[in-house]
Amino acid sequence: MMKKKRLSASKASLVLFLCQMISALDVPLDSKLLEELSQPPTITQQSPKDYIVDPRENIVIQCEAKGKPPPSFSWTRNGTHFDIDKDAQVTMKPNSGTLVINIMNGGKAEAYEGIYQCTARNERGAAISNNIVIRPSRSPLWTKEKLEPHQVREGDSLVLHCRPPVGLPPPIIFWMDNAFQRLPQSERVSQGLNGDLYFSNVQPEDTREDYICYARFNHTQTIQQKQPISVKVFSMDSLNDTIAANLSDTDIYGAKPVTEKQPILLTPTGSTSTKVELRGSVLLLECIAAGLPTPGIHWIKEGGELPANRTFFENFKKTLKIIDVSEADSGNYKCIARNILGSAYHVISVTVKAAPYWITAPRNLVLSPGEDGTLICRANGNPKPNISWLANGVPIAIAPEDPSRKVDGDTIIFSHVQERSSAVYQCNASNEYGYLLANAFVNVLAEPPRILTPVNKLYQVIADSPALLDCAYFGSPKPEIEWFKGVKGSILRGNEYVFHDNGTLEIPVAQKDSTGTYTCVARNELGKIQNEVQLEVKDPTMIIKQPEYKVIQRYGQVSFECIIKHDSTLLATVTWLKDNDELPDDERFLVGKDNLTIMNVTDKDDGTYTCIVNTTLDSVSASAVLTVVAAPPTPAIIYARPNPPFDLELTGQLERSVELSWIPGDENNSPITSFVIEYEDGLHEPGVWHYQTEVPGTQTTVQLKLSPYVNYSFRVIAVNEIGRSQPSEPSEQYLTKSANPDENPSNVQGIGSEPDNLVITWEPLKGFQSNGPGLQYKVSWRQKDVDDEWTSVIVANVSKYIVSGTPTFVPYEIKVQALNDLGYAPEPSEVIGHSGEDLPMVAPGNVQVHVINSTLAKVHWDPVPLKTVRGHLQGYKVYYWKVQSLSRRSRRHVEKKILTFRGNKTFGMLPGLEPYSSYKLNVRVVNGKGEGPASPDKVFKTPEGVPSSPSFLKITNPTLDSLTLEWGSPTHPNGVLTSYVLKFQPINNTHELGPLVEIRIPANESSLILKNLNYSTRYKFYFNAQTSVGSGSQITEEAVTIMDEAGILRPAVGAGKGYSETLFATSPVMHTVRPTFYKVQPLYPRIRNVTTAAAETYANISWEYEGPDHANFYVEYGVAGSKEDWKKEIVNGSRSFFVLKGLTPGTAYKVRVGAEGLSGFRSSEDVFETGPAMASRQVDIATQGWFIGLMCAVALLILILLIVCFIRRNKGGKYPVKEKEDAHADPEIQPMKEDDGTFGEYRVLPE
Repeated sequence: MMKKKRLSASKASLVLFLCQMISALDVPLDSKLLEELSQPPTITQQSPKDYIVDPRENIVIQCEAKGKPPPSFSWTRNGTHFDIDKDAQVTMKPNSGTLVINIMNGGKAEAYEGIYQCTARNERGAAISNNIVIRPSRSPLWTKEKLEPHQVREGDSLVLHCRPPVGLPPPIIFWMDNAFQRLPQSERVSQGLNGDLYFSNVQPEDTREDYICYARFNHTQTIQQKQPISVKVFSMDSLNDTIAANLSDTDIYGAKPVTEKQPILLTPTGSTSTKVELRGSVLLLECIAAGLPTPGIHWIKEGGELPANRTFFENFKKTLKIIDVSEADSGNYKCIARNILGSAYHVISVTVKAAPYWITAPRNLVLSPGEDGTLICRANGNPKPNISWLANGVPIAIAPEDPSRKVDGDTIIFSHVQERSSAVYQCNASNEYGYLLANAFVNVLAEPPRILTPVNKLYQVIADSPALLDCAYFGSPKPEIEWFKGVKGSILRGNEYVFHDNGTLEIPVAQKDSTGTYTCVARNELGKIQNEVQLEVKDPTMIIKQPEYKVIQRYGQVSFECIIKHDSTLLATVTWLKDNDELPDDERFLVGKDNLTIMNVTDKDDGTYTCIVNTTLDSVSASAVLTVVAAPPTPAIIYARPNPPFDLELTGQLERSVELSWIPGDENNSPITSFVIEYEDGLHEPGVWHYQTEVPGTQTTVQLKLSPYVNYSFRVIAVNEIGRSQPSEPSEQYLTKSANPDENPSNVQGIGSEPDNLVITWEPLKGFQSNGPGLQYKVSWRQKDVDDEWTSVIVANVSKYIVSGTPTFVPYEIKVQALNDLGYAPEPSEVIGHSGEDLPMVAPGNVQVHVINSTLAKVHWDPVPLKTVRGHLQGYKVYYWKVQSLSRRSRRHVEKKILTFRGNKTFGMLPGLEPYSSYKLNVRVVNGKGEGPASPDKVFKTPEGVPSSPSFLKITNPTLDSLTLEWGSPTHPNGVLTSYVLKFQPINNTHELGPLVEIRIPANESSLILKNLNYSTRYKFYFNAQTSVGSGSQITEEAVTIMDEAGILRPAVGAGKGYSETLFATSPVMHTVRPTFYKVQPLYPRIRNVTTAAAETYANISWEYEGPDHANFYVEYGVAGSKEDWKKEIVNGSRSFFVLKGLTPGTAYKVRVGAEGLSGFRSSEDVFETGPAMASRQVDIATQGWFIGLMCAVALLILILLIVCFIRRNKGGKYPVKEKEDAHADPEIQPMKEDDGTFGEYRVLPE
């Protein structure tokens, strides 16, 4: 932290001061430290500014705040103090400022309308909430009115007015009939934004008596309806019949046919109108026209284009919708209604205003006594907002004076602050369209030094690599840090050490003699503190004999060696890969201690084999290639490729075709399957043969299509299963006549190579495609959507033309036409190209990060305006990197990672994060030219995860009845350790296990003496660490208590998961007290607690695993009760969950989980059932043809049975008619309605 410069007395001092880099005190995110430091209040949660409440439910006005000491809360209502103790209906939640107004117990919501504001206060200051306007929602009844029937002539326009009651919030309008079916809408009939129903022209089918307007009030979940409106349309045919019935034959009668009408606008009226919209909202402009035929609507913006990607057309293009409007969207928008008789238009002048929005919101300041700082509050809007400051909720002009504070417009300058300068400041930016309110505190702290790094923390590194020793600290003023080696060593200085600002000591190249104790000392004017850490430097891991290149015959045996050397205190694991992937699950692959052996080698074993050696600190690898060759072939019948055809002859020569015939050669014991015909163009490409066609092997003549101006020669190649023959001798030459080009160049493109040019390229015609001499190209271009004439130039037989002096990245229409000495090719089609791109101008804004879990986060950003991309939008790149681990406070080499999201995406997932760590990221837009500027770095943190296994477990000092256990903390704690868990049990020589004992040990312990054990007994220990999230991987060890004090032989016990057998001296003493043993299998890993969560077509399977790290799981499943083989799915990585997809709805499945490479190592079976399939549409089966036919067949069968019964009864025999009737009884049929006419939870109120 830098000391900030104080204000001077010169006139320029204020400007110079604001230009300086001012850094406030950095408070580490240590939970224990944060609990001890005083902090002014901060509002963490509040209700929205405009809060519409349900008048039937209790009103909850939220106000939550944090601070140290915890703040107290008070409220104002309509600008005066609100005494909640005097109102029995109002209560405040404990330890909170949230108000609960009891409406359901007799209170009236209307009585509590008003403007509320919350104040959170402690000894360090007061923070205030926004003004919260409370209004109960309203859904008034429809006004009584008498509706006259509408009688309209066919072809006329009509407007049915809805005029819904004014509610809060406004209702949603829709039109339906008496059967609760929505009225169909089209270009001719549609609903306007005001809820009225517009008919551009009425038709006879519009006649009905149940046009009903409904108003849905979402807040109160009610629907109200207007009285039905009747419409009767008089068609010309019915009108003529009426006139004819009332006139004599001699009278002239007959109504005119339906007259077509040119468009007129029903809404808006007149030729111009105005509209004001706010920045960031949705602009809706509407034009509905009358006319016959029905007019179409077209929208333009005068003097500009409609914004791309933000413009949408709704209601059959009658509504123009522009989302996220800005000041640039102001202007005149013209709607044009047009049919075959003419057009009408209306111009809407749009003005975009803006409520205040932040440019720089004030941020909290944490300062030491005597330091300087600033609070900056900058906002913009239209009109420009007014900035005002408050201190602890009081206007700063009447607040208590502070000599360290000076207000300069939108900035407050603090100089030489003291502890009494702590306060909460509010910045209010307001104009006629709204306001912004932000709280920012100034917290002045005087704290002695504290070291946050754990005492005696152990660091392990490999020799010749960097070592970073943490000394995370805090103090105010900022402490000075010094390092010493050893308890009484001298201070460390010199180029062999690097001292970081965060207190970390870096040894760039650690050697074996760097091992030892290091002491960190932090001191400021208020005190001094020190802490010791330990450094161990380990030998590097090496492969002293690497695998070598091998060539092996098929079905042989091969072995690769991988002999390693590593530090004796580290556990090394060897992994083999094939082609950078896991070894095949095949018993032919045998992995030994120092080698890999492959039995019975096959062709698919060919590839690269890699030996990877891993310890907890380093990793090395070596690779070798295996080549599999075939065994010597067995003598067999010789099959060969056919001999070439011969005696080629051309007949029937025409301008565009010729007939070719030939005689096949010998097929050499393999039938000829086809003939390939090739041609040579001796005029344009002599010596180059091209494919012409292919015919079946039974055919020896073919009719060939030819091109003009080509000197043809042909040859034929025979093909059988063995291969292709040598080509035949060429045929005689045949020159075709010249003609105009038949085609134009293909693959025409326009792509700029520089921001001010357009490079037009094409694939030139081949020689035979020219159809004649003098091949050239006519290149034409013009700017798209601009009234420009075509610019053309004729170029030689090339493939590129460059147009210079173009604007940056604008679309062009391009066409390239071929021509020769005989004339032009057909008119070419146009393609769209773009002039050159330039780098994007702006960075994405509003970057937000949502942390999903300890290893996954989701990042959102606002897309940049397309006009600033200045090129083809290819996507967005997210750069992110780990800043530090929150559990270690260590900084390491920053390795930035990049994720690219194609297209106009505005979010993405960041996988593979490390738990309990601090990250930074920024976002950049990418076009074809490159990347734009980066957004400001965004900081986010991942939550805790489960820890890794303890770094070691040593068992020493065995006695008759005790053992001493020592351990190291996990290499990756992934959070704050809460405890260790030790489990142990006795084992006899036949792998029988005794009772399991569990002990929970505090996290700050590193050793334990177990007493009261049985003498001469082997014990197995299981040891793991825990964080608040859960338990980490366990480490196991075994040890034996001694038989007696005289004959002790110390067991060789090492760190890790295995153990070494050790002989012990025997004793003649007989011991009769032995633990109770239970006969079990030798202890293996296990999978338990398999659980399933099933949906319609998929299920999420999860399980718990106990055993060695790096297990590779698989999931087996099948239909429950079926004898079919289990289906198997491999789990990617060592995850403990998997999603089964493609399941059948409504089916019971069985499932189990296993681990690769361990025979019989599986979980118990679990059974689950998928959800029933959801029908896409309910169908009334009583109206279905198959159902009616089935019922007829059942009735016919019953009739036949009755007749047979009757005949048998007459014959005197017995027949069980009742049983037969029961067996063929009608099924119970409950047809389902297609639509029951209800509206979910809404109620329809009577008028």
